[in-house]
Amino acid sequence: MFTNNDINFEALKRKAYNGRWATLEDGIIPLTAADPDFRMSKEIENGIIEYIKDGYLSYGPFSGIPEFKKSVAEHFNTGKNGNFTSENVLAVNSAAMGMFMVAKYVLNPGDEAIIFDPVDFLFKKTVDAVGGNIKLCAVDSKTGDIDFEMLVSLIGPKTKLISICNPHNPVGRVYSKEVLKKISEIAAAHDLWVMSDEIWSDIVYDKREFNTYSSVSEEAKKKSFTVFGFSKSFGIAGLRIGAVLCNDQDLLDDFTEKSNFNSTIEGVSTLSQIAASVAIDKAKPWFNDFLTHLQHNRDLAHSMLSNSGILTPNLPEATFVIFPKIENGMSSEAFAQHVLQQGKVAIVPGSERWFGKGAEGHVRICFSTSQEILTEGLNRLINSF
Repeated sequence: MFTNNDINFEALKRKAYNGRWATLEDGIIPLTAADPDFRMSKEIENGIIEYIKDGYLSYGPFSGIPEFKKSVAEHFNTGKNGNFTSENVLAVNSAAMGMFMVAKYVLNPGDEAIIFDPVDFLFKKTVDAVGGNIKLCAVDSKTGDIDFEMLVSLIGPKTKLISICNPHNPVGRVYSKEVLKKISEIAAAHDLWVMSDEIWSDIVYDKREFNTYSSVSEEAKKKSFTVFGFSKSFGIAGLRIGAVLCNDQDLLDDFTEKSNFNSTIEGVSTLSQIAASVAIDKAKPWFNDFLTHLQHNRDLAHSMLSNSGILTPNLPEATFVIFPKIENGMSSEAFAQHVLQQGKVAIVPGSERWFGKGAEGHVRICFSTSQEILTEGLNRLINSF
């Protein structure tokens, strides 16, 4: 499994947008947007077909269909040390939408949110979209270590939210229970909200333990939201399905009401929810094989880049992206452009646009493809210099 023979390149060239196969000239290898090159599992495909066989696609419950809510709660409780009930889960249109909804709920125009630097651009974008102001807290671009002194110093009268990315994109750090507990103590001391984006929490390597944020302390359960999605683990980005989880039921009910879910203004496709619940309930064997493949790819990418003399890689603890440091003095944008033009490989520059100022001097490379494609892409990158 997960070889070139398992990739339908014609389908990818028709359907894989967002900087990938469908948007690039023939001959260019995309190691860009964090999206698998492999088809979804047969279990998910069959689950969708089975659901629509009777010909009905009616409205579902506004907060999500029972199967979905139950599956997500159990997924967090069994694999991420969570303590959620089905009612603690709200179905949303993707993790990105969940992040926006949380920002909209907790921030008024002019309020401040603390986010990591570097981190995925959606953190800044969702705060900007609701009129909030950003405070950047530095994390180490190799290890993901948080500068806690800086974090505390950024908190002022207008600060309302700390947003964390765990596992961290693009560095690949899994934050320990102790680190998360420290964040919860700081948040509680200043009466701040916390939003934890945990979309990458399935893709954790070396059997490392993952703790969902709200599980680490009593303080963490209060004034916190967890955001999750299915695009990374199960390759169903086009179904736009995610969840917001919250241990405080009154809080989640108010969030649901104010987010316009208790009407037909908002709400998530029942088909997408079925696909996600089938993914959790029946596609775990497929996912476990996928995770094993990804860990081999991580090790392959780390080895090839370590010996390149051009890039110095980190070793991600999670995610299927690697975030190496540029060693030849080029800027992130210039490096990515050079590799695209000379090597016919597309990668993501570590520019402020994508990850914040702290990402400069790095590039992000996605490795959720076959070993053949990854090897060819990295060889092209290295040989382009």
